[in-house]
Amino acid sequence: MSQKNSSEAKRTARERMQEERAAQEAKTKRLRKFGIIGTVLAVIVVAVVIGVLVQNSRTSSYDAATQAPAGTIGTNKLIIPVGSSAAPSTLTVYEDLRCPACGSYEKSFHTTVNQLMAQGKIHVNYHVVSFIDRNDNGSGSKNAANAVACAQNVGKFHGYHDVLYANQPDETDDAWADKSKLITLAKQVPGLDTPTFESCVNNNSFGAWVTAVQKDFDKSGYTSTPTILLNGTSAYPTYNGEQISTANLIKWVDAANKGKTPATISPSASAALVSPNASPSAAG
Repeated sequence: MSQKNSSEAKRTARERMQEERAAQEAKTKRLRKFGIIGTVLAVIVVAVVIGVLVQNSRTSSYDAATQAPAGTIGTNKLIIPVGSSAAPSTLTVYEDLRCPACGSYEKSFHTTVNQLMAQGKIHVNYHVVSFIDRNDNGSGSKNAANAVACAQNVGKFHGYHDVLYANQPDETDDAWADKSKLITLAKQVPGLDTPTFESCVNNNSFGAWVTAVQKDFDKSGYTSTPTILLNGTSAYPTYNGEQISTANLIKWVDAANKGKTPATISPSASAALVSPNASPSAAG
């Protein structure tokens, strides 16, 4: 081999080694980059998993077996029933006790609804939500929902429910942030204002239940209160194209019940349903 060819061979080998070294360094950089990206992704995945676990722990913190008021119904005991379950029609009510439209509905229809229950034609399933607090950073909706749960726990929901609506503050006035006002209103329901009830209100004993009811509402697809359903069909502000009124509500219930037997209601239970504050045995 000539000296020239030998020099060229050495240069070619040297260049090849440099190219290989450069390629190896580039590969190393790529691997290091991918390693960093992989680490970041792993951290993100771990964070997401932790977030999901935390959220699941929050949503599963409610235990229906031990934290629901007595007499509540449904899969997770989030519903407060009033009236006979043997009644052929069901009125479902989603309400926030601070909601002015709910107050308007109750003031206009509670007498008619109570009479329909007393006649054994309907029973009412109440979902007591508390989203107004979330919108204005208040606490009155949650306090009131807990208070009616305390009343439900001793069989006095119906009477206390009507008292709260009869004394509902303006929506902009978070009056029930003061729990003593809820306790004072309980004096209007015979037999409700007891040390047990006061402790239940002051200690927020059914707070987990109140939160669970609100979460259920958030997942329901309904977005406002009152949401009123007659046998699963929206009845507020209209039902099958007709505007709601006391006369129409009676007509709708009678049409839905055609050919069906009303529930048998005892005279004392009927009286309690019509005037739920008149007797300590008010239905709940």
